Amino acid sequence: MESRNVKAVVKTEDGAVYVASRPELENCAQWKMAHSQQRKDYRYHEIVEETILQGFDYRYFVLEDACGEIKAIQPFFLLRQDLVAGASERMQRPISALRRVFPRFLTMRTLMVGCAAGEGHLDSGPDGSWIARLLHSALVKYGRQVKHKMIVLKEFPHQYRKALEVFSSDGYTRVPSLPMTRLNIDYANFDEYMAKALSHATRKDLRRKFKASKDHAIEMQVVDDITPYIDEVYPLYLQVYNRSSMHFEKLTPEYMKSLGTRMADKTRFFIWRQNGKAVAFSLCMVNADTIYDEYLGLDYSVALDLHLYFYTFRDIVSWAMEKGYKWYCSSALNYDPKLRFKCELVPLDLYVCHTSRLINPILKRVLPLLEPTRGDETLAKFSNSHALWADAAT
Repeated sequence: MESRNVKAVVKTEDGAVYVASRPELENCAQWKMAHSQQRKDYRYHEIVEETILQGFDYRYFVLEDACGEIKAIQPFFLLRQDLVAGASERMQRPISALRRVFPRFLTMRTLMVGCAAGEGHLDSGPDGSWIARLLHSALVKYGRQVKHKMIVLKEFPHQYRKALEVFSSDGYTRVPSLPMTRLNIDYANFDEYMAKALSHATRKDLRRKFKASKDHAIEMQVVDDITPYIDEVYPLYLQVYNRSSMHFEKLTPEYMKSLGTRMADKTRFFIWRQNGKAVAFSLCMVNADTIYDEYLGLDYSVALDLHLYFYTFRDIVSWAMEKGYKWYCSSALNYDPKLRFKCELVPLDLYVCHTSRLINPILKRVLPLLEPTRGDETLAKFSNSHALWADAAT
């Protein structure tokens, strides 16, 4: 890619920021290295763009240093965002009534930096102050160019707070998104984990649940490529998706199949069958010493009776222990059992501003009332819940 043949969004003493489409990145060597330290590297972003549409307009910021060399590529996308998507049910009820008359009430054309299916990362990792400075100088200007009034850095892990302080100290409001969770699984096996990490009451409850499932002949299968089984497992994912009150991205069969065929080194699919029929499914990713439990599917005609959520957790963690992984991470929601499992929170942050400086003081007051963690009472019970709002030094 010859970014200098494209008009820059902004040029500063730190470098320049350009905007590119995916086809324009095909011959860019830096793109093949983008996010290489993350489980969701450049291949993942390509898969998301190709398979998760939903009105998302995917683009990429290309960042050059002062010498004109491309040093980083930062994915972003444009959409019309529901501003109260993460608010509590009590707040959403009157807004839903108003939307019967005004369908676009409290929605806004938004530019989001990050990933449409997962948390965001800077291309250089947490120590990304150079990238942050350049992006900060470019985002509002580009938002005005494309007539998108809201700018959001979507779900950046708390490790980026120092690098992204340039945003939170100048025009942007930082609020917590629903956090991921993390569990230390550096144990010989699941029994040792239960004995050393869990309370007596939790151990007793889990053993009761596992005993209830033991007589139902449930078998687990682990595969890298889900393509041959997609017709079995995708309906299970939809059952979980449709029961959730919070939605952003909706996975497609093509997304799952592409992960298996193009990212087999990072992806593991778990399938549980009862008498040959798939009753549970989990899409996991692996990176370094960590396994990430990304998406779950359940057959709710049997899931509650068989305690399949707990069954899948045990089997994934046991498999990960056998393979030598030290950490188990899981996505947002369903915090009650994760609290009992002794997980800790992995805070994710939203950085939000409007392209009009007159509106930003209002956002600073309103956004803390709308942020999604307010609606989940369990989060306050985690030992590190203070980290959701902690300052950049945390």
